[in-house]
Amino acid sequence: MAVRRVVPNIRSEAAQESREFYGLLGFEEVMNLGWIMTLASPSSPASQVSVMTGDKTAPVVPDMSVEVDDVDSAYAAMRASGAEIVHPLQDEEWGVRRFFVRDPSGRVVNVLSHR
Repeated sequence: MAVRRVVPNIRSEAAQESREFYGLLGFEEVMNLGWIMTLASPSSPASQVSVMTGDKTAPVVPDMSVEVDDVDSAYAAMRASGAEIVHPLQDEEWGVRRFFVRDPSGRVVNVLSHR
C-alpha cells in the first residue's frame, strides 16, 4: 500500500475567510462541495488543506485525510490491529471509498482512495 497524499482538515464555519487567508500563501480552491472545500498549491497540487463545516456522512470531522492506493488493504490492516474504526468503510457519492480510524493520540484520520 502506498500513500498518495496527506491533507490536514480544519473544522471551520469561516470558509470564505479561510479561502482568502490560505490564498495569501498561494493556495487556490480546487474543490467545493458546500460542506468541504479543498485548497491546493498550483505549483505542487498534492500540497493541500481542506476546510470543513461538518462531514456529510460521518459523525465527526476528521483531523486529517490520508489518500492511499488501496483503501481496502488499509481498512483490513487497521481492523486487524484493533484500532478504533470511527466511520465504516463505504463508497461515497462524491467518488471516494473511505473509512475513519482513531490514532493513538485520539486524532481521527480519514483514510480514502478515489474510485
